[in-house]
Formats: sequence, structure tokens, C-alpha cells
Amino acid sequence: METDWLTLPELVEALGEPLGRVRRLLDEFHLVGSRRDGALKVPSVFIRDGHPIASLRGTVIVLHDAGFSDDEAIDWLLTPEDSIGLAPIEALRAGRKSEVRRVAQTLA
Repeated sequence: METDWLTLPELVEALGEPLGRVRRLLDEFHLVGSRRDGALKVPSVFIRDGHPIASLRGTVIVLHDAGFSDDEAIDWLLTPEDSIGLAPIEALRAGRKSEVRRVAQTLA
């Protein structure tokens, strides 16, 4: 899935939050980022209407529990998943949290 990648300054603007709060969202897995071109960036599809997608945090925690790194979790979320029929992040955005987490739990 193609997505724009937002730097920390762009996240501050997109979320309307100070940098410290944005870093806390990353630390607490409300958002997950990856180093791209030397800078920490977050896929723009992880944000909707100026907020992190609510179901993202729990899904990232499930992926971490399955042994995924942040980079691997992002790749999984953005890559079409046959058992879901689309990229997991698209399913999360469509409100299909239970289905996505069920699939994520089988990855351990």
C-alpha cells in the first residue's frame, strides 16, 4: 500500500500536538514509526482526522508480542494480507479491528 511518510515536525502539524506529546504517542505505541532516509517517519495512513487510528495501538502491541520489530509491524500493516483481503491498516481504518488482531495473533 502506498502511503506518505510524515516526519516528526509534520506529525506535530498533522496532530496539532507539541513534539513532546507526539514522542509520547510513539513511545506508547499509539503511533509507530520507522527510520526512513535517516529520519523517524510515520505512515500518514496511521492518522485520521488529526488523531492516531484508535485500533492501531493494540494491534501494534499484538505484533510486538509476536516478536515483530517496529519496521516489521509497519511492513505487515501496509502489505495486503490474503486472509483479510486487503492491507491490515485498511481493515483497521474500516473498523475491522477484531479480524486484524486475530490474524496478527497467529503470526507468533
